[in-house]
Amino acid sequence: MSSSRTARNRKPSQFTRKLAGSAVAVAAFASGATATALAGSAGPSAAPHAADAQAGVAVQQAGASPASPVDSTGPVGSTSAASLVSPPGASGHDLVLTAYSRADYARGVARRMLPSFHWSVRKQFRYLNWLWNRESGWNKYARNPYSGAYGIPQALPGSKMASAGPNWRSRVSTQIRWGLRYIRARYGTPRRAWNHSQATGWYQRSGSP
Repeated sequence: MSSSRTARNRKPSQFTRKLAGSAVAVAAFASGATATALAGSAGPSAAPHAADAQAGVAVQQAGASPASPVDSTGPVGSTSAASLVSPPGASGHDLVLTAYSRADYARGVARRMLPSFHWSVRKQFRYLNWLWNRESGWNKYARNPYSGAYGIPQALPGSKMASAGPNWRSRVSTQIRWGLRYIRARYGTPRRAWNHSQATGWYQRSGSP
């Protein structure tokens, strides 16, 4: 029997199997647990609503990535005032869909909606991304413990988002649609909303439409 055949038939040692298992565990931690720690808790790992899923699929079919590495990071110094809280019922299954992947999914929905507001994704999405990175980290369950602002756009109060669709507490598309309508009505574009936020430290206050 040749040495090459012997090498092919040789079973891995117990040490090799343990080493491979450790490598898998490290990779899983780096891609899942670390991302969750960086982005914060992001609520239960329920499958996306059908309407949200369709929007995300449309982005994929159009050949666009839900969010590029450049767009997924804001300017240096960007911080979020929101408390990223998980509603009752969250379990260990949250590891299946990390906080980062939820945020990336929400960015994809927003990219899909921008053209319907007559905004260029290339020109406007970066400002929207920076703005909502700061406000909520793109977490649909984000709640500001001081003001009570809620959701991805940090609506104040959160119940105002009911005007944009059903399930405003948990549906990504409803929250984003409301947020984009608000930005259009008050500022005209995400860039102007971001510039206002940079200058004043806020972009929405209680009593705003």
